Amino acid sequence: MKRVFGDRKTILILLAPTLVIYVLLKLVPVAWSLGLSFFEGNTLRGFEFVGFSNFTKFFTDPAAIQSLWVSIIFAVLATVGQVVLGYLLALLYVFVLRNGSAFVRTAVFFPMVLPTVAVALLFRNLVSVGSNQGPINAIINFFGGQSVEFLASTIGTMVVALVMTYWSSMGFYAVLLYTGLLDIPDEIIESARLDGASGVRLVRHIVIPLSMPILISSIIFSFNSTLKVFDSLLALNNGGPGTSTSPLTLYMYRTAFQYAEYGYGSTIALMLTLLCLVFTLAVFRSSTRKVDA
Repeated sequence: MKRVFGDRKTILILLAPTLVIYVLLKLVPVAWSLGLSFFEGNTLRGFEFVGFSNFTKFFTDPAAIQSLWVSIIFAVLATVGQVVLGYLLALLYVFVLRNGSAFVRTAVFFPMVLPTVAVALLFRNLVSVGSNQGPINAIINFFGGQSVEFLASTIGTMVVALVMTYWSSMGFYAVLLYTGLLDIPDEIIESARLDGASGVRLVRHIVIPLSMPILISSIIFSFNSTLKVFDSLLALNNGGPGTSTSPLTLYMYRTAFQYAEYGYGSTIALMLTLLCLVFTLAVFRSSTRKVDA
């Protein structure tokens, strides 16, 4: 076995099929999309080289800037809620429920396995008004209030979308952070308790610093996934009312596949990728500075 894996030709032959598939399915589409961002047109009209015009157009396009802000605001609020709620649940599992947390973990994690579109339709029915009154407005009516059309306003739609995101994904982050908390040695926790640390002081000065690597990973994973939100906002309110809750992914989809502007659509996709890359590098750099300090 050592002779086989010591031969470079053997290693190359074993890895070649995987590398070829990876290049064809990952790198070629990315390179193709990057090349398209320098062209304008589609397969019917033909393509024309326009250089950096699509990038200039992006920064002067009010609809693109609005969608960019929708994506950033949604990603920031969703990341904060997902990670904070997930961390609180993880602390509950470790320090309160302990060995009896299996049922709670399963129950909280369950929404994660549901299709995103099904969850969006569920929440749309929960807040619906009119002849198909949802339970939320039925409760408001029961206490004497008037029905609220949550999906008729930008803020209402964003609130429903964020609550939906928290409900469906906090179980995943709770399990992810729970595994990180289990790696903290019990001896350190007991030593801190003997020194008088307990409750909030124990969490603030011992638990959070020792679980920082898994916290940073959760933040990066959450921000990058919520920045690319698409199907949930599309199914919930189609990016409405109007286009006020249309994220950058939805604007890219409409530009490329409804208006057949493949070049500009590729430019929007590239800008979204760069945004994810910049955020990830910024978080890594910030965490490295803290470790060095």
